[in-house]
Amino acid sequence: MDINITIIDREGVTHNIEAPTDMAMNLMEVVRSFELAPEGTIGVCGGMAMCASCQCYVLSDNELPEMQDEEEAMLSEAFYVKDNSRLGCQIPMTPDMEGLEVELAPES
Repeated sequence: MDINITIIDREGVTHNIEAPTDMAMNLMEVVRSFELAPEGTIGVCGGMAMCASCQCYVLSDNELPEMQDEEEAMLSEAFYVKDNSRLGCQIPMTPDMEGLEVELAPES
C-alpha cells in the first residue's frame, strides 16, 4: 500500500509523492529515490543518524516515532534546527504516515 506524502525540496518546490510502505523505506530514502535532493547532499551517513544531511521540518501533525538519543544529539549540533526538526532517516514510511508533509532543511 502506498501513502501520499508531501515533500518541499530545498528550492521550495512542492512534490506530492506516493511512497511505498512495503519496502521498509524511511523518508531520507524516499527523498533519494525520487531524486529530490542532489546526490551526496542527503543521507550522507547512510541513514545511521550520524549526520544531519537529511534534516527536515515536519509540517503535518502525524505522530512520529519518539526521537532517540542519537537523533537528538545530531540535531543539537546541526545548523538551521527548528522545533519541528527531525532526521528523515528516522521517519519510517508506514501507513500512519499518510498525509505527512515535510520541508527539507537547507544544506549545511
